[in-house]
Amino acid sequence: MKIAFVGKGGSGKTTLSSLFVRHLTARGTPVVAVDADINQHMGAALGLDDAEAAALPAMGANLPLIKEYLRGSNPRIASTEKMIKTTPPGEGSRLLRLQEDNPVYDACARPVALDGGSVRLLATGPFTESDLGVACYHSKTGAVELLLNHLVDGREEYLVVDMTAGSDSFASGMFTRFDMTFLVAEPTRKGVSVYRQYKEYARDFGVLLRVVGNKVQSADDVDFLRQEVGDDLLATFGHSDWVRAMEKGRPRPFAELEEENSRSLAALYETADASYELRDWERYTRQMVHFHLRNAESWGNARTGADLAAQVDPSFLLSEDHPEAATAAAAAAAAAAAVQPA
Repeated sequence: MKIAFVGKGGSGKTTLSSLFVRHLTARGTPVVAVDADINQHMGAALGLDDAEAAALPAMGANLPLIKEYLRGSNPRIASTEKMIKTTPPGEGSRLLRLQEDNPVYDACARPVALDGGSVRLLATGPFTESDLGVACYHSKTGAVELLLNHLVDGREEYLVVDMTAGSDSFASGMFTRFDMTFLVAEPTRKGVSVYRQYKEYARDFGVLLRVVGNKVQSADDVDFLRQEVGDDLLATFGHSDWVRAMEKGRPRPFAELEEENSRSLAALYETADASYELRDWERYTRQMVHFHLRNAESWGNARTGADLAAQVDPSFLLSEDHPEAATAAAAAAAAAAAVQPA
């Protein structure tokens, strides 16, 4: 299951996405977490110290490796230099599974120990001084988009992405890559402004969107959010001594999270899990191709000197039933079984 957390800067989406990751891990659910925000704070929110968070490898810096691996033997892709962030998979491409071992995870993912288990954490990498004036942050999130385009995931495994803030999420087609999008909103006019933008932009693409209220202090705050977003309001989070302790570097066992906040996390899980029944791999693949063709025409063809429309394999359908995905799943299951105690 692919889950996105979006919202305006300062809304608390990193905090809530990290709490959701912890909730999944406590349930025993396999999780890969991705920090795709320009402000890289998910590592700290998951308990890493400053040195550990700074040592996370940047996906953007490993883009050549990612492209080479995903390209596989796809005859429609002449070279990795001809791949762009929206290049779709085709026959011969390598697909990814969340629970497998592969060179992409080896290079980019690091395990983070949490109550109940551990997660794989990937990060796009921060916007550095060398990027100022010459680069766009979305060139870094392109690595995440390629990963999503080649990912085949099942129901009881989760990819959780902390997206870049505000409407910047629409600078690529990545906003259509998720089974469920949770929009974190504060109970203020500014807090719900991103919701209106997201709702309008996502309407034509079948994006499943639910609002999660954060920093809610009273029934009046809940009433305000309900008035502004209607039935899209799923759950709310109030003040948390547990979160405050974590932010001070004094973590407590996750089981001590406030009961009302735990119930809200359970509501997020139930909603995300239910979205599995609405999966449409044909639409997913079609939208992937749609945004690739748009990017190819807009800038990709000129940058690569190639007709990138030719990368589209019209007979290819990304799905859990694809033979390449089934092979990867079997290999992952075999690897997991090999390490089980006798």
